[in-house]
Amino acid sequence: VSDASGCSMIALLHTGAPKFLQNLLPRARQAVCSLLPAGVLKGYGSIVSRKLASHGFGASMAAMSSFPPQRYHYFLVLDFEATCDKPQIHPQEIIEFPILKLNGRTMEIESTFHMYVQPVVHPQLTPFCTELTGIIQGMVDGQPSLQQVLERVDEWMAKEGLLDPSVKSIFVTCGDWDLKVMLPGQCQYLGLPVADYFKQWINLKKAYSFAMGSWPKNGLLDMNKGLNLQHIGRPHSGIGE
Repeated sequence: VSDASGCSMIALLHTGAPKFLQNLLPRARQAVCSLLPAGVLKGYGSIVSRKLASHGFGASMAAMSSFPPQRYHYFLVLDFEATCDKPQIHPQEIIEFPILKLNGRTMEIESTFHMYVQPVVHPQLTPFCTELTGIIQGMVDGQPSLQQVLERVDEWMAKEGLLDPSVKSIFVTCGDWDLKVMLPGQCQYLGLPVADYFKQWINLKKAYSFAMGSWPKNGLLDMNKGLNLQHIGRPHSGIGE
């Protein structure tokens, strides 16, 4: 299963909870729970309800309390940045590898993995890439290779207890590009294996479309607009977005 339903889990399911839930419950609860084994649209529990109430979201408390228990202990929010240009260069290479470990019960960020990656096929970043992502040449020069970064990811996953079979976690992305196209494509090019935990994820665009009734053609921008949220962070910056 590749897509278990790339954007912010926090922005959509925490800050935007009132409007998200008001649309989700009457229109998509039964359908989504049956179609999306990842359970991204399932509830957060009393702790999150209290958190939302403290931020003025009292109107959604009854809906929140009716949600079934969350299926995943942790959501691993991931958003790659890669080498790019106009026209597009090939192969693209990951240059920023960020992961936020989000507690599925409290919706709190518990840990962060973040590394820049040295591209090897096109080691010199293009002006377009720097303007789009904010990543300058000095941020990737001398950084670990993708193989080394993947080894560090595995060490981080182990340290955080995410490799324990009793701990259920799932990656979350804004779209399928990160884990369906970018990572397996580059790993294939470099002859690297793809860890099993990268082979299943939640695509928040799909979750949003089920809940809101429309597909977010412009990704995070459309989802923020649909939920009346203000974008926080720099667009096209992996850790900042």
